Amino acid sequence: MRLLGAPLLTHRATTAHVGAAYPWMAEAGLGSRGVYVGRDLYGGAFCYDPWELYPRVLTGPNLIVIGELGRGKSALIKSYVFREIVFGRRALMLDPKGENRRLCEALGVQPVRLQPGGSIRLNPLDPRIAGSGADPDLLRQEQLAALVAIVGASLGRRLLPQEETALELALRQASRGREEPTLREVVEALLRPAAGDAGEVATSAGQLAEDGRQVALALRRLCDGQLRGMFDGPTSAGIDLDAPLVSLDLSAVYHSEALGILMICAAAWLQRTLARDDHHRRIVVIDEAWVVLKDLQIARWLQSSFKLSRALGVQNIAVVHRVSDLLAAGTAGSEQVELARGLLRDAATQVIYQQPAAELDQLRQVLHLSEAEAREVLSLPRGVALWRVGDRRFLVMHLLSPVERWIVDTDQRMAS
Repeated sequence: MRLLGAPLLTHRATTAHVGAAYPWMAEAGLGSRGVYVGRDLYGGAFCYDPWELYPRVLTGPNLIVIGELGRGKSALIKSYVFREIVFGRRALMLDPKGENRRLCEALGVQPVRLQPGGSIRLNPLDPRIAGSGADPDLLRQEQLAALVAIVGASLGRRLLPQEETALELALRQASRGREEPTLREVVEALLRPAAGDAGEVATSAGQLAEDGRQVALALRRLCDGQLRGMFDGPTSAGIDLDAPLVSLDLSAVYHSEALGILMICAAAWLQRTLARDDHHRRIVVIDEAWVVLKDLQIARWLQSSFKLSRALGVQNIAVVHRVSDLLAAGTAGSEQVELARGLLRDAATQVIYQQPAAELDQLRQVLHLSEAEAREVLSLPRGVALWRVGDRRFLVMHLLSPVERWIVDTDQRMAS
């Protein structure tokens, strides 16, 4: 109790200190530029756009969404893409469960449905998608990186130096005189290498074929057998890369052990579009990202894609259920786990929906959650998430329009 006439004690502090002492309540917001997401529970409207916030608030465009099933992460992603397209953005989405049909319908596009023996093929080596101005040397490096990831995932191990050399020479052989080399032609070049290429690395054609035999057989799985008809030929005509949304439906193989391999094939094809100099800013959504990270070669490839995001003007969005899903990609201390941690670090925006108590230790350790943040994510209601945007923190209630509610509804079978 202050004595009458005694001076009023005051305390001065920076806004950073006040924000730490009173989390959520002292945050000024991100401004009104960008797409409307919903309502800041301790402020007004919450808008977000990585291109508007860079570099003032964000150091990079990538985003990771973490949330248990049914908490609202899928609704957020679909409505976010739907709203960004209004601003002229383009979106490329890997849809392993086939849940983007209504989003495609609302945007007037057809999903690209891939299935064994189907009529649509995507060539992960297709150079034409990148446009006529693409750098040939860079394109070849990207093609080889995609092949190494695909083969490594199929073999379940890292390629030996002689195998990678055989693959590099086979890709070059398959590209001679062809506008669009295919996986099938790379397999043929691995099994029957040119004598001149073998001489270049001081070996015989027979020895080079032996060096690349396991690689050839791994790639052959994508061209024949139960996986045929998706990536084994030239890209099908009629796929509109200028559409506002290109959604690859992989639901036909969702329960297959080969899903991770097929996702990297599809992602490699999508990456060709990112090199197109058409002045469009693009969003790449990788749902069920934990599937991709289970394989070391694919994890390396995905990490490189995240690191190139600023140079390409691309926002990568990875969607997972829990942080533990990422850290379970390998044994403790393994390269896969470190790559998963790096993926989280490279995501300048993190959106966290309600998490179980068992996840808190890992959330604190990996994402450096404060005690106030940890308490909040334990009890967040459906549709509310903790947004960590650079050094800023928000509790945001995601709001949907009636049209968007129809787009994001994935419970119609249960409801009916």
